[in-house]
Amino acid sequence: TKEDIDINIEGDLLRVSYTKKDETKEGVNYIHKGIAKRSFNLGYKIARKYDLNSAEASMKDGLLKISIPFAEESKPKSLKIK
Repeated sequence: TKEDIDINIEGDLLRVSYTKKDETKEGVNYIHKGIAKRSFNLGYKIARKYDLNSAEASMKDGLLKISIPFAEESKPKSLKIK
């Protein structure tokens, strides 16, 4: 769920992490548990042409979507010939 995932921005580093909760039950032996849930800690270095301060995250149907817009100064500019 979205409460279980942490998203942190540190400078130009975007870090997404999840820590697995211990769901072991006493006296129960599983043959198969289905979907594996593992802890993860992923870091992505984001180029300066993106504005991390305006980043937004959403989750729908278990899919995490992070949107990072372009920074204003990185948009293409055109020059007029004098």
